[in-house]
Amino acid sequence: MIEIPSLRPESRYGMPPADQLLYNREYIVGYSYLFRQPRWAMEVIDPENRRVEVDRVDSFRPDLRVPERFRANLDDYSGSGYDRGHLIASADRRATQIKNSETFLLTNMSPQKPAFNRGIWKRLEEAVRDLANLYVEVYSICGPLFDVGKKITIIGDDFDQADDVVIPVPHSYFKSILAEDVKGHLKLWSFIIPNEKSDMSLETYLCATIEIEMRAGIPLWGRLRGESADKLRERKGRMWKQ
Repeated sequence: MIEIPSLRPESRYGMPPADQLLYNREYIVGYSYLFRQPRWAMEVIDPENRRVEVDRVDSFRPDLRVPERFRANLDDYSGSGYDRGHLIASADRRATQIKNSETFLLTNMSPQKPAFNRGIWKRLEEAVRDLANLYVEVYSICGPLFDVGKKITIIGDDFDQADDVVIPVPHSYFKSILAEDVKGHLKLWSFIIPNEKSDMSLETYLCATIEIEMRAGIPLWGRLRGESADKLRERKGRMWKQ
């Protein structure tokens, strides 16, 4: 039996469940109807994307593939004080206009505090692009995290009508990076970073992959099986040299 997700390179080592899977030209989103934002987004980081061919498109827009009642719109973010934060970075997809434009679909956006989005989150994205120069392939998956029991801020409408859309603001974000070298050896780094300004080093936020799985409620790299894979998930990696 053919596993359909295997037909996409991004999902070579597994793809978590979601309410709706959205296949774009060079990345995949697992969308949450409840949160009106990605549950996760995954991609292959390609060093060739350092060769910038087009300018940033900035074409923020709703994703019409999502049913309207579960869809985020530009008005939901307007005046909220939160950035439309990319999960798959615009800078990761600069080879053609259409590839860059696809990163501005709201199904790739999550409400991020400006100092987080333009600060430590951007630093992590840049560091992962540097890492891609050291390995044959680098896979990345990231998404929002919500802490049970903590107050949740919402943007969008205010529940004054039954069909109002609200978008909860994540407490933090995760990113997990799987790298494969020329001999097929795998390395795994995972991060959990609060949705706020931080001047701390990226290494401060390294964690075991299993911690993300428990907090997000989704399996990461599910096609990696066996004792060695379990050890990878349980180990907190050390930061690569930048």
